[in-house]
Amino acid sequence: MQRAIDRVIQTYGLLTSQEAADQAKVKVENYIRTLFEAGETDDNRLTVCGLVYLRELDGSNDPVKAGYTGL
Repeated sequence: MQRAIDRVIQTYGLLTSQEAADQAKVKVENYIRTLFEAGETDDNRLTVCGLVYLRELDGSNDPVKAGYTGL
């Protein structure tokens, strides 16, 4: 579980900034711990889920915020 958290923080830091990754660390730790306690033990899946979670929190997965207007 800790390896997945470290990978999420490292990758998220590359996608945004290290400062943003450091601020998101507590949130992603809690989220991954919840997934782990629910039975997900695969580090790769935990990593992907953690990254998706952070991208949804910061709005990166929102097509409108990304500039897509549908035209």
